[in-house]
Amino acid sequence: MQPAWIDSAVAWIGANPHAAGALVFLIAFCDALVVVGIVVPALPLLFAVGALVGLGHINGPYALACAAAGAFCGDGLSYWVGRRWGPQMRGRWPFARYPQWINRGEAMFRRHHTKSILIARFVGAVRPFVPAIAGMLHMPLRRYVLVSAFACIAWSAVGLAPGWLLGASYEAVAAVADRLALVLAGLAAAVALVWASVLYTWRWFAAHADKLLARALAWTRAHPRLGRYAAALMDPNRPESPSLLMLAACLLAISWVWFTLLATLLASGGPLAIDHTVHTFMWSLRNPLADRLMAGLASVGDPAVLVPAAAIALAYLLWRRRWMAAAHWLAAVVFGLALTALLEAAIEMPRPPTAPAGFGFPSVAVTMTTVVLGFFAVLIARELPGRRRVWPYMVAGVVTTVVGFARLYLGAHWPSDLVGGTLFGILWLLALGIAYRRHVQRSFWMRPLAWLFYGTFVAAALWHAPRAAAPLLAQFSAAQPARVIGSDDWWQRDWATLPDHRNEDDARRRWPLHLQVAGPLPPLQRALEAQGWRVQAQADWVATLGLLDDDIPAREQPVLPATLDAQAETLLMVRDGPGADERLALRLWPAPARLADATPLWLGSAQALRLSRPLGAATVWLPVPGADADALAEVHTALGGFTSIEAPHPHGGTPVLRVRVAAPASGD
Repeated sequence: MQPAWIDSAVAWIGANPHAAGALVFLIAFCDALVVVGIVVPALPLLFAVGALVGLGHINGPYALACAAAGAFCGDGLSYWVGRRWGPQMRGRWPFARYPQWINRGEAMFRRHHTKSILIARFVGAVRPFVPAIAGMLHMPLRRYVLVSAFACIAWSAVGLAPGWLLGASYEAVAAVADRLALVLAGLAAAVALVWASVLYTWRWFAAHADKLLARALAWTRAHPRLGRYAAALMDPNRPESPSLLMLAACLLAISWVWFTLLATLLASGGPLAIDHTVHTFMWSLRNPLADRLMAGLASVGDPAVLVPAAAIALAYLLWRRRWMAAAHWLAAVVFGLALTALLEAAIEMPRPPTAPAGFGFPSVAVTMTTVVLGFFAVLIARELPGRRRVWPYMVAGVVTTVVGFARLYLGAHWPSDLVGGTLFGILWLLALGIAYRRHVQRSFWMRPLAWLFYGTFVAAALWHAPRAAAPLLAQFSAAQPARVIGSDDWWQRDWATLPDHRNEDDARRRWPLHLQVAGPLPPLQRALEAQGWRVQAQADWVATLGLLDDDIPAREQPVLPATLDAQAETLLMVRDGPGADERLALRLWPAPARLADATPLWLGSAQALRLSRPLGAATVWLPVPGADADALAEVHTALGGFTSIEAPHPHGGTPVLRVRVAAPASGD
């Protein structure tokens, strides 16, 4: 699904290629400018420009020259600023308020000297400042210019290359992944966002814990009545006080967000508008290569994975006679599940149309994943040194995100179910974590416990996910089409109301649906097999990765699956063409309507395919533009024994072949 603004940008760039170069120059220039470069997302923008280069909308050397020139000019201006004002920069805004900006750049420059110009080009935090530091420390201009020019060219090439390659291999990516690329990109983005949120939130609290504690203590002294309740958490003589304050602050913030979400949902009486939008978008990304993977990831939150890990942790705590830790651990799991079930029963939230019974608000799997991994992080984080304390929280955040994203992809929950479940789980583990940290001060050796817990979790996930994927996926198969038409009505006129093309935004994948079949598929399959066609099993991950193997003959490489309304082909048949790099394919999907007499109705696309090796990295079969009519004629000939009729579709003029499999012609 391609946003409209991308189409507009591509159209503008195609009509104004020289102006596009000026835009690339401006992006690189602003990114290199001292201070301004902090807020310019140059690399994502260069990636997008590189993709447009690969797609042929911008000349590659021209874009590279503009990016390098913009970066060089921006660095040059920063160098002049540093040379002009020198040490006075430290006393000017914003450096007076954020002295670390200059300190980091100066430390790098003094450590690496000339090489720092090249290194800083690829380090976003110091990139806008090192040229200014070089000017401030009076680095010779001739030496600076040579290194800066080389660094800017290298940086521009590295920034443009990934998008350039992606754009150049678009056909291969589309054929291999279809919607898979978007699914994996969305999952990676969600994981990266949560990873960064947990990491930087923890770092911010760690850096400001002492100041926050001092302010909180001052507040308790200024408000003795209310402050006496908070003072129990903030004893300055206890090393746990900063951690407790951090947990308490998070508890207050998450509580506010969760109750706001709950009030919004109750006031609206159901899912929010954004829930419907996200659900529709995710359902449109369904594809056979991602389905089984997402079903396996969604099952990581099942009891079969969480219970063994929780049980082994409880057994270890009991064996080590850590009674208080064991009691809190048991309370976290048992009462967390009970409270989640109670909340789910108390709040009536309509399920998504794709979700069977048992999937409600909040998501039990997501909530319990948050509680189990989150409270385990509370247990062991205090035993870790320094900055390593954050990694158990990051693991909990990533696993919860993966489970939630996979369930969102399958259509099991609204986004509100997942967000509400996560927030509720965080509330419970924070409340219990504060209670645990207040009552337990004695440390213990956590490494064996961590190995046991995470090892059991990974082993249970690897054992359970492959077995649970297929049954879970079966629960989310597409529902029966609601539209019912009579058999004769379909044959005479209603066939024209069915779609004549796949519903794809990309015109290159909007294949014609020029075959409509009423009846069971086995007779049709036998007729095609008699004419040299053969059934191809749906390609899985192993077959897809095999496209990269040059040793596999082209004739043995599979035709990759495609979807229609989030469903993969029910039947995919292929026939070799006269040339080694030619092939015919026939794809049949369930139609978005059903016949009144219960006869199955199918939509199909016949294609002429040609072997392609984009960038020499993979072997894929791609449709040949304009050859669909010849492929349909071959199918028509092979199905000559059945009652059939061909007519142009009234909406687009596409020739559509209608076939009645259940009524073969006489003598057949």
